Amino acid sequence: MLAQKFNVLKTEGNLNNHIGLPLTLLKLRDHTAVVVEMGMNHFGEISTLTDIAKPTGCVITNIGTSHIGNLGSRENILKAKLEILEGLDKEGFVLINNDNDLLNNWAKKENKHKVYTYGIENNSTYNVTNIIQSQSNSKFEINGIKTEVLIGGKHFIYNAACAFAIGDILGIEKNRIIKGISEFKLTSKRMDIKIIKDNIKVINDSYNASYDSMKAALEVMQKIEAQRKIAVLGNMLELGEYTKELHEKVGDEVVKNKIDVLITIGEYAKEIANKAERLGMKNIFKFEDIDNAIEFIRENIQSGDLILLKASNSMNFSRILDEIS
Repeated sequence: MLAQKFNVLKTEGNLNNHIGLPLTLLKLRDHTAVVVEMGMNHFGEISTLTDIAKPTGCVITNIGTSHIGNLGSRENILKAKLEILEGLDKEGFVLINNDNDLLNNWAKKENKHKVYTYGIENNSTYNVTNIIQSQSNSKFEINGIKTEVLIGGKHFIYNAACAFAIGDILGIEKNRIIKGISEFKLTSKRMDIKIIKDNIKVINDSYNASYDSMKAALEVMQKIEAQRKIAVLGNMLELGEYTKELHEKVGDEVVKNKIDVLITIGEYAKEIANKAERLGMKNIFKFEDIDNAIEFIRENIQSGDLILLKASNSMNFSRILDEIS
């Protein structure tokens, strides 16, 4: 979206740590805008990154459960992400997802920084209304202006609202903002939909996994028509004492979104299957390792199936797609 007006330098891939962020900034030449991602899984990491980048604006899109095993609570995740404000320019702004409970509460009390908000459920600076979703796109309005993203899923509506807000805050014309959003393309292994043999559709969302992203992917699955909906789910990592609870919550989402077949791979992912089983789901298959799961999937998939592949990146779920294609 910013490229509609600016010459943009941006984070490539996931180079978002104390090595990757400086490498990005060292590429600065004649750019007129820079977008950098700051990653963390412990306290103090974003503090270092924001001191290097010195942002003039910052965005916090969500406070979920990723890395909760290291940080201990969602409140601590919020605290760690708010370290970004330490390096923020005095005249800088903060943009937050107003539908996230912890960010919403924080914004109500914040009086030191200029805060903008975007949301669907809560009244915000940038309000999303009149949403029409399909399996391949979402149409909606932001502050009365019609726009669209060419992929399904509520989480991409939030992303588009975030981009719209940044563009408007930075004075980009509305038609350019909308054009930029409409040209959005997914990166590899993030809700990447492919049709393989016998009209079998595979959603490769194996780049990473948290409870929030598992829930979002299953909700997208519910909206896509298919003969059978098969969720192949693996371990979510760095959850610490919350490991069992959050995997069980994914089991709730599997049943809630009417998945026909559940295949789990890995020790932690068994808890997804166990919870779905307790809720009455029948077609559940548990595997310890990816090789046996691949063999089973290859032998049992049918024409018209929709298959979701979702797990933490280290589980290498993209290999499943390679093997069954």
